[in-house]
Amino acid sequence: MLKLHKLLAEKVDHAFGSQLKPTDEQRKFLVGCKNKIRDHLRKGIEAATVSKLGMERRVSPRFRTQGSWSYNTCVKPAQTPPQEMDWDFGVYLPVTVWEENGPPHAMAKLYFELVEQLLQSLCEEEKWILVPGKDTCIRVQVADWAHIDLPLYAAPEDQFVQIMEKALALEARGITFDSAVLNESFDAGEVQDQAWEDMDCIMLATRNGEWKESDPEAVNRWFKDRVAEFGPQLRQVCRYVKAWRDYQWSEGGPSSVCLMIIVAQNFEPQPGRDDLAVENAAKALAAALRFEVREIAIDDRAEDFNRLQPADREIASQRAEELQQAIYQARTWHLSLKKNAIESLRRGFGTRIPNDHDLIEPDASAEVIRSTPAVQVKRPAVKATQAG
Repeated sequence: MLKLHKLLAEKVDHAFGSQLKPTDEQRKFLVGCKNKIRDHLRKGIEAATVSKLGMERRVSPRFRTQGSWSYNTCVKPAQTPPQEMDWDFGVYLPVTVWEENGPPHAMAKLYFELVEQLLQSLCEEEKWILVPGKDTCIRVQVADWAHIDLPLYAAPEDQFVQIMEKALALEARGITFDSAVLNESFDAGEVQDQAWEDMDCIMLATRNGEWKESDPEAVNRWFKDRVAEFGPQLRQVCRYVKAWRDYQWSEGGPSSVCLMIIVAQNFEPQPGRDDLAVENAAKALAAALRFEVREIAIDDRAEDFNRLQPADREIASQRAEELQQAIYQARTWHLSLKKNAIESLRRGFGTRIPNDHDLIEPDASAEVIRSTPAVQVKRPAVKATQAG
């Protein structure tokens, strides 16, 4: 048996896990693009809240990083193009007049059109591309390898007063949450995740002028609770399975959120053994991807996070089963066949699995011995003897 943990998790540049993380240069570039968008929209939206959106007085929008950069599960794509790195950056409008079913109905389309017009002028200035046609967000192509998605939300102004007060209190206590990593600025309108927990009347604007109820914090909060429960290995395994998805599908495949939920629902920590943890995750994916994926603690099981069609669910389940088998086979090669072990892993994850035999170790751990099925052997023959 082989121990493959270091191939995945060793803290060297060529280990699989290290290769998946965005580089410092990529992060800095995307943070810079995000900040330019934030500053441009903050001024433009505030100036238009009365004249174009019909609000009672000028208000300033708020912003927050969401999705994989907030979860800290973003990975570099396996196939670029067509795959791209994505930064999800929510724009939140404090609404002064809140009707029974949310903001004034006409405001949704005006809001969407306003932000799109503002972004168009910024794209021309920065030589970016405004990607048309997204129904629930506006996409800005900032590089051939990356884009920023901007979903547009609204919430009652009084709730923003509460979260700003909470954010100020957290800041006064010196509590920060990855703000340095994401270069978030409270003064520029960005508010930490923990300050949003009490906001419960969030509406999403759509391109066709409708408002939809939304809780973008729900998945984030649930996943971070699971990381607190199981430890950082859960986050790392989610990166591995996202990389598997990107290698197996150049486009499409199970969504990142779907993969994260399945992995977290079935996670069993394996300290110092990412190879065993991701093998278990692959087994869980194979079982779950054929069916609906729901989570009571996120939205009382209202949403099916498995958006694949039935035929595609079968394909995804089969590929996950093949991944589990590939990892198991890689672990069971003899120590003299490390090359075969690497080839087995590469069938699932691709060539970012390093060709480094020094990262493979023999596995004689007690847990492997315990997991080896017992084999019945013949009772030894005992000859009759006579004492004395």
